[in-house]
Amino acid sequence: MSLPLPDPELLRLVALVSGVSVTVLAAGHALLTKRDPRSAAAWVSLCVFFPVIGVLAYIALGNNRIRTRARRLHALPPEEQPALPLVREHVATEHLIAPEYRNLAFLGLAASGNELLTGNSVEALFCGENAYPAMLLAIREARRYVYLASYIFDSRGVGAEFVEALAAARARGVEVRVLLDGFGELYSLPRVGGRLRARGVRVARFLQPRLWPPNFTVNLRNHRKILVVDGEMAFTGGMNIRDKHVAVRDGRPAEVIDVHFRLRGPVVTQIEEVFAADWLFSTREALPPPPNAAQVTMLPEEAECRVIVDGPNEDLDKLLWVLVGAISAARSSIRIMTPYFLPPRELAVALQTAALRGVAVTIVLPAHNNFPFMTWATTHALGELLGTGVRVHFYTGPFLHTKLLLVDDYYAQVGSSNLDPRSLRLNFELAVEIYDHAFGCGVATHFDEILAASRQLHYAAWRERSLPRRLRDAVFWVFSPYL
Repeated sequence: MSLPLPDPELLRLVALVSGVSVTVLAAGHALLTKRDPRSAAAWVSLCVFFPVIGVLAYIALGNNRIRTRARRLHALPPEEQPALPLVREHVATEHLIAPEYRNLAFLGLAASGNELLTGNSVEALFCGENAYPAMLLAIREARRYVYLASYIFDSRGVGAEFVEALAAARARGVEVRVLLDGFGELYSLPRVGGRLRARGVRVARFLQPRLWPPNFTVNLRNHRKILVVDGEMAFTGGMNIRDKHVAVRDGRPAEVIDVHFRLRGPVVTQIEEVFAADWLFSTREALPPPPNAAQVTMLPEEAECRVIVDGPNEDLDKLLWVLVGAISAARSSIRIMTPYFLPPRELAVALQTAALRGVAVTIVLPAHNNFPFMTWATTHALGELLGTGVRVHFYTGPFLHTKLLLVDDYYAQVGSSNLDPRSLRLNFELAVEIYDHAFGCGVATHFDEILAASRQLHYAAWRERSLPRRLRDAVFWVFSPYL
């Protein structure tokens, strides 16, 4: 006896009701969670007019918020939850900051929850031929532990040198932990994770995209670059681990110009805490706590430093707050160097306002971008900045990957973040604030050298672009939140 077939009309009704329900849920989630009305309108329209494709796209790309530390904090009773440090007295090094920048220091504390720490040394390492040997030497001299996180980690070339150094450290009893971004690792095949595991190195992947168990967070990437050795030395900045960041290698011309930074002193503990939190999120393994910053030997350079983290979780917009605050605090000059420049409205207005009140605002961008459509979208957005006196230059040499903000040659911000929607809203990023005139002057010299090899874009030339170019630039600008 065969079972009766289900009524086709009933199946169609169930499918229709299910489709409508899922569409309504996806559109409603976008309305309730999106902060940008342009983004909310785009996702709602896509879900309504293309129900199947739109909902699937929203699940994979549109649900761009996750919880990391907040999940654990919310499990605590209210009386045990940490309070936001909004009181100025919490700034232990207030007297070390120039009076005109103390409000900026208070803002950094309130946004990040991290104290501004003194007694640090910060050294700029220009391009891979300076950064990689210093990083490899630190790994080879490690006595207790090495923590390394990288967005891209090639398995060949200089990446193979890092694999050997990390494996050798592990072989002599050093605790080695390597955190790879689940998507960024795919830039190099064969994947470096397998090679590290084969050598006994503990490896974890951050939000690895997979079908089962399902993980569709392909849009959320850990873009931080961190190396911590023995709690005494840290490296961070914009450099991935790959041959392209070496300016001159085997007689080949340079492909990328970049800067990495070596830090010593109490701020290393804050950088280590970021790695430990990411490792815990990825593996559920709690690393031993870093030494208390107060117990770390202060160095005579006495640069005041603080770590600021940003990401599509409870840390969303923290870096943007500090960026706007730093630009608003500028008195004479603002220098920005970044490979990708699509500033949110708040940041663009802050730059315009600074220029209108007489601050010299100079932005250096790469003339040859690895993603040409980013240059097109950026060009469209530059008009309102140029019209208010912001000076924009395009570096004509190799791809400029440096991420740098310098205010009045006194306040600097370095790290992994670009000034675009991906970095400021989707990626997990790390920035270091540096209050130090000597460091600022040194970085300013490098900035001026790059500026001398750049061509300025004038407002008149921007307005004279042909109609096809203007249309092309505008189209890619419209889709800039998703680039």
